[in-house]
Amino acid sequence: MSITIIQAVLIGLWTAFCFSGMLLGLYTNRCIVLSLGVGVILGDIQTALAVGAISELAYMGFGVGAGGTVPPNPIGPGIFGTLMAITTVASKDKITPEAALALSTPIAVGIQFLQTATYTAFAGAPEAAKKALRVGNFHKFRIAANGTIWAFAGLGFILGLIGALSMETLTNLFALIPPVLLNGLTLAGKMLPAIGFAMILSVMAKKELIPYILLGYVLAVYFGLPVLTPTSNGDGVLTSVTANSVLGVPTIGVALIATIFALIDIFRKPAAAGARPQPEGDEQDDWI
Repeated sequence: MSITIIQAVLIGLWTAFCFSGMLLGLYTNRCIVLSLGVGVILGDIQTALAVGAISELAYMGFGVGAGGTVPPNPIGPGIFGTLMAITTVASKDKITPEAALALSTPIAVGIQFLQTATYTAFAGAPEAAKKALRVGNFHKFRIAANGTIWAFAGLGFILGLIGALSMETLTNLFALIPPVLLNGLTLAGKMLPAIGFAMILSVMAKKELIPYILLGYVLAVYFGLPVLTPTSNGDGVLTSVTANSVLGVPTIGVALIATIFALIDIFRKPAAAGARPQPEGDEQDDWI
């Protein structure tokens, strides 16, 4: 699949919006959001969501930076990984979502270095904005206050545009990868979500939650809870939804049961204690 100039520009604009949106308090710089936009632009939402979903599982854990570590940037799988999977979907050397996740991880690490460099370059922007505000220079204040946002938007546009325009070259390089190595990358991509969840558990897990963790594992492995799988025809039109326990981990069933236990735990907690009543008598200062 070839990408037109208009599609490349749209992907660049979408990347710019998502990358700078995180500074505006928007939850846009996530794998599933980035992938969805690329799928809409290229007309293959199904493949895009498949890449975004498996990448989101892994990057939920990668986003937990322990200490001073910096996690990979979601633009790697969200944009580059999705482009890899969509542009090769009709070729004999098709890149699966799992392989796309593994192949895009080094790109994600490199993009994170660019993000850190951008933060470093604009480290003095808050102080410059304060100084401009003190002297009443509102034009300089707006530039200093919004400079980081525009810098991230420009960097995101360049990354998205380069990724879209260079995908044909990357596709030709991917065709040179031996099938054995590509299968290994696919297996590595399947392991990344497990690593992501392990990183989350290493930070958030408490001894009180261990029974629920074991329960989720038992339900997923031994009970085979059903997975809702959509079925479509050749034109991409949804025809039916079937339940099975073969195609992957039964995420939906486990999530529903986990929601039930979460609600039970919330409802069992006592109501938050209100403000303590003030003692009667005259008010006195502490120093008297």
